[in-house]
Amino acid sequence: MQNHMQYMEDMEIIESDIMQKVLEETRNYNYNEYKTEDIKRALSSDVCSVDDFKALLSQAASDLIEEMALKAKEEREKHFGNSVYLFTPLYISNYCENYCIYCGFNSHNKIKRAKLNIDEIEREMQAIQATGLEEILILTGESRKMSDVKYIGEACKLARKYFKMTGLEVYPMNTEEYRYLQKCGADYITVFQETYNPDKYKELHLQGHKRIFPYRFNAQERALKGGMRGTAFAALLGLDDFRKDAFATGLHAYLLQRKYPYAEISFSCPRLRPIINNNKINPKDVHEKQLLQVILAYRIFMPYAGITISTRERADFRDNILSLAATKISAGVSTGIGSHNNDVKDKGDNQFIIADDRNVNEVYNAVKAKGLQPVMNDYIYV
Repeated sequence: MQNHMQYMEDMEIIESDIMQKVLEETRNYNYNEYKTEDIKRALSSDVCSVDDFKALLSQAASDLIEEMALKAKEEREKHFGNSVYLFTPLYISNYCENYCIYCGFNSHNKIKRAKLNIDEIEREMQAIQATGLEEILILTGESRKMSDVKYIGEACKLARKYFKMTGLEVYPMNTEEYRYLQKCGADYITVFQETYNPDKYKELHLQGHKRIFPYRFNAQERALKGGMRGTAFAALLGLDDFRKDAFATGLHAYLLQRKYPYAEISFSCPRLRPIINNNKINPKDVHEKQLLQVILAYRIFMPYAGITISTRERADFRDNILSLAATKISAGVSTGIGSHNNDVKDKGDNQFIIADDRNVNEVYNAVKAKGLQPVMNDYIYV
């Protein structure tokens, strides 16, 4: 079996010490050593330090959620006003070469596989555009054979015809491949590290390119080197110790922001969800209160960062977190292939089961009902 810390031949190695710093800080992070006075100090600071961030993610901070919410709300309003950005994902292929035991797309899971052709992708995009959305996130399973870089690039070119902003959540790539996709129209990438614990990562990722921990870790930096405007970070909360994974995610983003000050940094905050053929999957020890604490800590630690709240969560939770910390919400979501247009015949199964299936209008109106301003996009290309 491939060594999970050793690069494969086709993987680019970049000179960066960020992974070493994140892993060392995370190993040494003891969230049980923080006291109430540490959390109060963090909340009273004008600038949230790394140690303050550790305190905000600690067990002790769970008793000061209301105070954290007030601080996070203040920071959100200061930097984002009452704006909430709307988008939707578009899954164009669910073929995957990885064996990740928690994911519905994994190569050993018996699901219906499908891949959209270019005409079908365009019809899907036309259907999404008709809802009023102006931002799209293109996703594939992690298979270079079935979803090569050129195929993803053609999808990006189509997206530029219909949308003002295009994101990618696909397999990690080398710098020049990211540069090519940026020229095709991609604006940002999202990469879930899943867990920042290399030993747990090894247990969960048994086969495929995704098994290589450092290559995945450095994906965001390669994307920035390749000209991408923004990168999003996430750990899949519930795979391992969520407090350490949340800390590592935040520190990873923080260190890259310092190294690339121009980069638009954002977070996703996903928890485990049930998948086809395994409905028992649930995030261990990560309940809504814990998820709320993580999101509030992200907002206080990196007040300029965007935060996306996923349809993995209940509608009420999503709506309420928007006024406190999150800045972006998905709407009209499906995690299957060919779900936006009835003309697509070869539909594929879902990656995971969502909790909020509201359409775009329902989410738009829910945002307005909270006294917030739904925004489809604020980028103009000239």
